[in-house]
Amino acid sequence: MSTQVYIEVLGALLGVLYILLGIKAKPLMWPVGLLSSAIYLYVFFVVKLYAESSLQLYYIGVSIWGWYLWARNQNKNGTDQVEVLKITIKTAWFSFVAFLVLFGFLTFVLQHLTDSPLPKIDAFITALSLVATWMLAKRYIEQWWIWIIVDALSAALYINRGLYPTAILFLIYTIMAVFGYVSWKKMMLPKL
Repeated sequence: MSTQVYIEVLGALLGVLYILLGIKAKPLMWPVGLLSSAIYLYVFFVVKLYAESSLQLYYIGVSIWGWYLWARNQNKNGTDQVEVLKITIKTAWFSFVAFLVLFGFLTFVLQHLTDSPLPKIDAFITALSLVATWMLAKRYIEQWWIWIIVDALSAALYINRGLYPTAILFLIYTIMAVFGYVSWKKMMLPKL
């Protein structure tokens, strides 16, 4: 195996740990996600998935912000977990409009300023991921539904680009996102 594959596998393993911690709503997920994102910044750039590579910069920034937000909000419910919230209609519309603007902008950039082989799907996944990560940092349960879509589409994209360990990771992410939603839903139930 090449060094690149070992680096990709390390990023994937850190990614699985990140999701496991996220399912449990543990703030430690953020520094683990930061490390995984730093690795994938390199991996995606090498295979010319520029929007995905740039997305890792965003993930690194949001990891720092999310870590701060979650650390500030943990222990409010008597555990080391954060409180899970339901998105408002106003915030859902804002998120949808933000997605459309991001998708349009990224599609334009990738089609006209890069040699991206799949600009529309790369832009779609990236725009959805930007919105979902923001929702995750804000602790909205609905972010899990977006991740199910993103992860399934990402797996197909990574197979297309020959990133097989990453494709497996994103198939695992798709399944784990379902478990994440169920876990967070249980956290929202009132304790009797």
